Amino acid sequence: MGPTSALAGRRVLLGVTGGIAAYKACLLVRLLTRAGAEVQAVLTRSATRFVGADTFSGLTGRRALVDLWDSAGTVPHIRLAHEADVAVVAPLTANVLAKLANGIADDLLTATLLEIRCPLVIAPAMHTGMWEHAATRANLDTLARRGAILVPPAEGSLAAGDEGVGRLAEPEDILAAVERVARDRPGDLVGVRIVVTAGPTWEPIDPVRFIGNRSSGRMGLAVAAEAHRRGGDVTLILGPGTLEPPAGPRVLRVETAEEMRAAVVDAARDARAVVMAAAVADFRPEHVEASKVKKETGPPDVKLVPTTDILAELGADGSGRVLIGFAAETSPDLVSIGRAKLEAKRLDLVVVNEVGREGTGFGSQTNVAAIVAADGRDVPLRSWDKAELAGVVVDRLVELIRR
Repeated sequence: MGPTSALAGRRVLLGVTGGIAAYKACLLVRLLTRAGAEVQAVLTRSATRFVGADTFSGLTGRRALVDLWDSAGTVPHIRLAHEADVAVVAPLTANVLAKLANGIADDLLTATLLEIRCPLVIAPAMHTGMWEHAATRANLDTLARRGAILVPPAEGSLAAGDEGVGRLAEPEDILAAVERVARDRPGDLVGVRIVVTAGPTWEPIDPVRFIGNRSSGRMGLAVAAEAHRRGGDVTLILGPGTLEPPAGPRVLRVETAEEMRAAVVDAARDARAVVMAAAVADFRPEHVEASKVKKETGPPDVKLVPTTDILAELGADGSGRVLIGFAAETSPDLVSIGRAKLEAKRLDLVVVNEVGREGTGFGSQTNVAAIVAADGRDVPLRSWDKAELAGVVVDRLVELIRR
């Protein structure tokens, strides 16, 4: 284990179901985090009768979730499913095993596991009679055909003083299975060079003042983090702001639109894809004063001139790289605006998001956005968590590269 573990930087969804063996899941969390994994625990209601959710929150550093409506006004199972690199359920009861085999999604954990795209590791724990029952064997066969990786139970002491097969495998054995899965699935962007831009640009009027915008860079940072998590060789070109960039991507800091253009054009030369999530200024002052303009002299006469459209320049060079743009708009006709920009700049994808009101756009944790695609596979306007939207954008990026 340690920094060379296949789990370093990977996101592990840990499902915990209701059984006395739930305490061993705490030990598993310790092993996963020591291996460098980021663990998100999701518990069934029955699991909390054995180990409290606060225990897992403390061990993982992330709030453990129990209820399908834990996040006010949102349904978190989509985000949880799309963020995970590996999912593991330990312990897995006979009841939840049956639900998974039959596609029943009546709580947060089962709804999340029905949505996951990542590998699933299952570690059952139950009494011997339940383990050997024909229904359980059939359910296990069903999950195996779907690709689930089984860590079988061991023989030992069970509930009611019995002995037999059904005791949860040791946490070290479950960890080894999760590591094997992570090693076999290194990520769908391994070795792919990607340029991501984030944040605003500041166009100086004088050494003190500038023209800027309200972008925090949060959306671009989420895209860069997601692409890196999936193995991409990511260069993040970051405008000025207060948010810290994610660990992993190569970070180039810029301030003005021209600095961003120069950095993007240089980095894009050997990149397979460019994602322009930055809010680059459309105009800049034609003349920058050498010293601070004093209030006493009156307001400066600022003449604005257009900046270079970086995406349009890249779209015209015929390189064949994947180009994805973001458009912040206040108009109600977002999709038509996005389509026009996609065609004019020769892009593969445009994410057009609403700004100018609370709960969407600059500085917010969420975006009201639509995805407009050159291949016609648009996604209608809806509200997204920015991490969730980043996951979908990177999914589409992978598809475009594979074509």
